[in-house]
Amino acid sequence: MPRYIAFLRAINVGGHVVKMDRLRALFAELGFERVETFIASGNVIFDAKEKDTAALETRIEAHLRSALGYEAATFIRTPAEVAAAAEHEPFPRVDGDTLYVSFLREPPDAAAVEKLAALGGDDDRFAVRGRELYWWRRGRLSDSAITGAQLDRAVRVPGTMRNVTTVRKLAAKYPAGD
Repeated sequence: MPRYIAFLRAINVGGHVVKMDRLRALFAELGFERVETFIASGNVIFDAKEKDTAALETRIEAHLRSALGYEAATFIRTPAEVAAAAEHEPFPRVDGDTLYVSFLREPPDAAAVEKLAALGGDDDRFAVRGRELYWWRRGRLSDSAITGAQLDRAVRVPGTMRNVTTVRKLAAKYPAGD
């Protein structure tokens, strides 16, 4: 049975608090097996018989909307895809920098990539690889002049962001093939 990692948007941010045992229970209600959560930011690991990840995303989103009363966009990746995202180094590492990975619904088009490049500067750089957007930030993300809304408008496809440290920890804990 395939293993998946779901990255949920709008979990434990903006006043939407969901305890992880409740989140695990909601995934179990869908018939998924070996359901686990990883930190309280909406990362759910589970096994499912289905192989169509787009259909899984739609099914999970509908269930969460019904149970929680709000939209929680869902972005599913396999452990191999998470490992590839964790290993990718689009920018040279510099002391004091941070790298974020945004898991997108689909790859952004060329116009979106151009808009991202225009947003960037000395302290913020962007790179796209498939369905992942990488944001390199010198210093803290909260110090950036770029807002999440600006990023969403530039990319024009839904996504949810994680610090690369979280992505690397997920890749190490849930390796491909397990």
